Amino acid sequence: MIYKGRVWKFRDNIDTDAIIPARYLNTSDPKELAAHCMEDSDPQFVNKIKTGDIILGGENFGCGSSREHAPIAIKEAGISCVIAKSFARIFYRNAFNMGLPIFESAELWAAIKEGEEITVDSSAGTITTTTEGRTFRINPIPPFMEQLIADGGLMKHIAKKW
Repeated sequence: MIYKGRVWKFRDNIDTDAIIPARYLNTSDPKELAAHCMEDSDPQFVNKIKTGDIILGGENFGCGSSREHAPIAIKEAGISCVIAKSFARIFYRNAFNMGLPIFESAELWAAIKEGEEITVDSSAGTITTTTEGRTFRINPIPPFMEQLIADGGLMKHIAKKW
């Protein structure tokens, strides 16, 4: 799969409360969650992004609670994928379960500026900057996981099989 968009950078240790503040957890409506995505980290985030844009996080992105609301909010906001230096393990699992593609790159965060456009090729395992054509390696997503993402997450993937 190919993901192309502008990069929005966030610091290390962005927890699930920074992704979707706890005061909005009284709903499970994806559109309502998306309206408040990253609100406490950047109050104008949802007004600035365009469908297909990409979040670039630092170390331990998605730490904190195990709530699935965080990857749902990101995905429903129109973010095509998340790249971080590293992910909290529960967020990593929840992201794939919800159909949100995520990638780890220790070098990308320092190498590009917010607002740069990049292209992620999840099958080839590359990230390419649009302006300078620099290429970074990432672990490709295995074909069965690509299908899970294409199906919209684990539950939709399972439902499709039955």
